[in-house]
Amino acid sequence: DVQLQASGGGLVQAGGSLRLSCAASGFVFDDYAIGWFRQAPGKEREGVTSIDSRDGSTYYRNSVKGRFTISSDNAKNTVYLQMNSLTPEDTAVYYCGALRARYRLTLPITRVDYWGKGTQVTVSS
Repeated sequence: DVQLQASGGGLVQAGGSLRLSCAASGFVFDDYAIGWFRQAPGKEREGVTSIDSRDGSTYYRNSVKGRFTISSDNAKNTVYLQMNSLTPEDTAVYYCGALRARYRLTLPITRVDYWGKGTQVTVSS
């Protein structure tokens, strides 16, 4: 069975940090890019960042550049998202998703082949 297990969310004060993990199984990890998406209350789900595990190439949306870092441990089929300098605007449910590498720069949610369950990130002011 395909599984993407996202974990690491929580409650943090503004300026704080969290590290999310996404453990993948049931599919060929190298065949996909892994993206992190988020959905805030009343808003559409949006792509945040992605990584192509084959070459380590990454993408970040402008609002998280310099604050978020995505990385991949291919031996563990796990992708991490280090989030620093968090703001209340980062509050959302965060999801990881697997999609073909050609979509990793645009992160269309309709092109995600596999989704993990979300993990809540709440940043208090």
